[in-house]
Amino acid sequence: MKNPEAQQDVSVSQGIRVMFYMMKPNETSFRTLEEVPDYVKKATPFFISLMLLELAVSWIRKGKPPGRVDDSLTSMSAGILSRLPRLFSRSIELTSYVYIWENYRLIGLPWDSPWTWYLTFLAVDFGYYWFHRMAHEVNIMWAGHQTHHSSEDYNLSTALRQSVFQVYTSWIFYSPLALFIPPSVYAVHLQFNLLYQFWIHTEVIGNLGPLELILNTPSHHRVHHGRNRYCIDKNYAGTLIIWDRIFGTFEAESEKVVYGLTHPINTFEPFKVQFHYLIYIWTTFWATPGFFNKFSVIFKGPGWSPGKPRLGLSEEIPEVTGKEVPFSSLASQLLKIYAVVQFALLLAFYEDTFADKAALSQVTLLLRVCFILLTLTSIGLLLDQRPKAALVETLRCLVFLTLWRFGHLKPFIPSLSLAFEDKKTSWVCLHLCTYA
Repeated sequence: MKNPEAQQDVSVSQGIRVMFYMMKPNETSFRTLEEVPDYVKKATPFFISLMLLELAVSWIRKGKPPGRVDDSLTSMSAGILSRLPRLFSRSIELTSYVYIWENYRLIGLPWDSPWTWYLTFLAVDFGYYWFHRMAHEVNIMWAGHQTHHSSEDYNLSTALRQSVFQVYTSWIFYSPLALFIPPSVYAVHLQFNLLYQFWIHTEVIGNLGPLELILNTPSHHRVHHGRNRYCIDKNYAGTLIIWDRIFGTFEAESEKVVYGLTHPINTFEPFKVQFHYLIYIWTTFWATPGFFNKFSVIFKGPGWSPGKPRLGLSEEIPEVTGKEVPFSSLASQLLKIYAVVQFALLLAFYEDTFADKAALSQVTLLLRVCFILLTLTSIGLLLDQRPKAALVETLRCLVFLTLWRFGHLKPFIPSLSLAFEDKKTSWVCLHLCTYA
């Protein structure tokens, strides 16, 4: 078994296999948590490659892309937002796990045993099933998870539409594993379980035959993302669909799936996508009379209200006709191209920030995160065609120049630094700059 002194690099072959949970125990067993690679961070090139492949396949088969630019940018923006806290601290899913392991473990299974590896695979997937199910059945948890379901498209970019604060409840469902499974083994499977779920967010893959009986597949997960009545609260699986079959939440794909929330939010602003439902809970909490009713607003299902069952009434779920038109940006094609270019530049900046975080001061990290948040907000406002979009974008340009001037970011192309020294440099040149 591998026992390196530092994090291992991930080869191209491993990177591809990681996306499909096809790694072997002897490749991914580590003595300490510090040795475990950040597979999710290293997966960015594979995310992009698979999305480009999906685009090509969809264009060849259907003559159109698998989604819309505005929706895809919003999904990828949510993915970036969800990862930003990792710049400052380890995930609570790991810190809480390590604390329990160090203080309360009952036994310690061998970190280098294939049996431990396979047991952890099953245990993490089982924990994910129950977390995912509760994220649909407990309103305060749904406030985080609804972000992932807010896309009205279903493609690989949808997989990246993650919640900022979902991890602050998910750790609870994995914590019992810390009584006997080493953190390094858990950290590997926590990442593999997440990465496996990337490829199942697509419409270009149909039924996979016998694999549908055991694995979570694109067909099964399309049902989970549907807002059709037959799709609601079904197919919670991470990797194995067997948990849904065992616990009665399985539903096969039948009629055409219409994606998104039962009540679409109709926005591309990243903070509204993340936090609008928390505001709704807050408003409903204070408007609902009685202590126990207020308690129920938080801990019963999203469809609950006084006098209804815990999960609400299925007949109150809006019926779909199959003719629903997804909310789309009214921005011009030129403005959408501008948004795509700015997002691509931001993505390079984001990747560079993670790569250099050990060498950057806390102040620089904080300023870079603020600039990322401002850029994502500006892109969302531009796509939503908000009146304040031009003002926010102008502010973003000024912030960029200020951060560059004080050395908190630098042009990706060094020769462009000379251009910024000229006070007469045009704003157009600013936006042609690739910053990192």
